[in-house]
Amino acid sequence: MPTRVIIDHRKKDVVKLRHPEKAHRPDNPIARKPEWIRVKAPNHPTYHETRALMRDNKLVTVCEEAACPNIGECWSQRHATMMIMGEICTRACAFCNVSTGMPLPLDTDEPNRVAEAVARLGLRHVVITSVDRDDLADGGAAHFAAVIKAIRAAAPETTIEILTPDFLRKNKALEVVVEARPDVFNHNLETVPRLYPTIRPGARYYQSLRLLDRVKQLDPSIFTKSGLMLGLGEEKMELAQVMDDLRVADVDFITMGQYLQPTIKHAPVARFVTPDEFEDYGGMARVKGFLQVSSSPLTRSSYHADSDFAALREARAARLKEMR
Repeated sequence: MPTRVIIDHRKKDVVKLRHPEKAHRPDNPIARKPEWIRVKAPNHPTYHETRALMRDNKLVTVCEEAACPNIGECWSQRHATMMIMGEICTRACAFCNVSTGMPLPLDTDEPNRVAEAVARLGLRHVVITSVDRDDLADGGAAHFAAVIKAIRAAAPETTIEILTPDFLRKNKALEVVVEARPDVFNHNLETVPRLYPTIRPGARYYQSLRLLDRVKQLDPSIFTKSGLMLGLGEEKMELAQVMDDLRVADVDFITMGQYLQPTIKHAPVARFVTPDEFEDYGGMARVKGFLQVSSSPLTRSSYHADSDFAALREARAARLKEMR
């Protein structure tokens, strides 16, 4: 039987439900994973060094909080996606393993700690994400900007990718983040519009789409990116429509990966999409004009983000050359 490792660094003396809003939902048995998405338990020495650095700097990573299957590979290469603004989310998406509830106040020293970790890891490219902070007037936009500025000061050669919430009903929040000029602005649509009421009930599909479109309007030089989870019950034509919507918003990069059910209280896997199907969907996206496409069962938003960013820049340069 395959072994799944979930690292939980929270205090053990506090008994607290990770997903209180899901406690009374019916159980959804977790389906056995096919061979093509099983991963080995992490044991590389560099993995442990990366983990120790995160603990020393009191940082939260989405790699751990979301129980990412790629944590062993990524941390062994000193790649980690840092999750700012705490580890408690104000949303309760049916697919997500991040804790939900009322978050703590923002830690004003967090931007400096994140920047220090980026510098110590010697990262060429860093991904910064966050929980949803609907409790904050700006949704955490100013905190994102502070993190970007701190990284620029501590590691000026590092390129910065952010994966943000939708800033729903947060007037002018997006402008604050864009003004800090990240290299890549990522916001995941996650799934097709039909499934939003059950999979992403706190979000609105067209709000997320407008967010990505607005980034390009504010600063066309920033690369935009979005990701989808497959295997939730979506249809091929629905995926094609989402791809078209993203291209109308001039999104540069699309990622597609298999949804994996975190617990019996989360949305079930409708089916496991085969590697050949992922290849087919990737081909569809390339034909539609995305500069970069990552489509495989284990693809995640920040998986291979550094090499993908290098390819993204090359693809833009090549397209601009063709247009001259």
